[in-house]
Amino acid sequence: MSDQPKRRKLLCIGHRGAMGHEPENTLLSIEKAISLGASWVEIDVYFVDGHLVVIHDDRLERTTNGTGYLSKKTFEYLRSLDAGKGQKIPTLKEVFDFINGKAGLNIELKGPQTAEPVTDLIKKQLDRRWRYENILVSSFNHRELLNVKRFDPKVRIGLIIAELPVDNAALAERLGCYSVHPSIEFINEVFVHDAHKRGLKVFVFTVNIPEDIKRMASLEVDGVFTDYPERVVKFSG
Repeated sequence: MSDQPKRRKLLCIGHRGAMGHEPENTLLSIEKAISLGASWVEIDVYFVDGHLVVIHDDRLERTTNGTGYLSKKTFEYLRSLDAGKGQKIPTLKEVFDFINGKAGLNIELKGPQTAEPVTDLIKKQLDRRWRYENILVSSFNHRELLNVKRFDPKVRIGLIIAELPVDNAALAERLGCYSVHPSIEFINEVFVHDAHKRGLKVFVFTVNIPEDIKRMASLEVDGVFTDYPERVVKFSG
């Protein structure tokens, strides 16, 4: 029998799909993440012109052939754009339909007033191939997360943080979160231990380098967001 310690299995969350391989936040990127073995996929959502659109930035230039602020555009204009390799900016409904139970879905709320329409759509998906257990709504915006819980207390939420609070994961616990999502730049053993003591999962962003994947496992985090799902899958065996 080997004396080697058992390697910790990390939940692999494809960041904006598999953006290391395909245009981020597109159905092509999501398909790639799932094909590479990602258990979950993370995407970003804004509510624009009455539609939940999947895109990261509040401007169009970086990820599409459009220009200007997202919030100033019509849905028709947004759907006319190329989001990379001929892909359209998808709607959240299209993402739900495309994944169709093949992976979990982490929806990051990016724009204002996203909580209510996202929660309404989640409720509609629960009659199909989806369960509360394979949907997670996350945000840097604490108010939007509280609104999600107000609209449906059963929806799991995750608090994203870009720094280490003085009280570690206490805020996430107070908000009623299922998980807390710290940046790899600030994660440490004390924070992970505190979060776990509070009953929270710890999912770290964005972890791409094999050395960092190994380090996250040694810190006993529960999962990582990655642009390269195959690297996490390979590590976790």
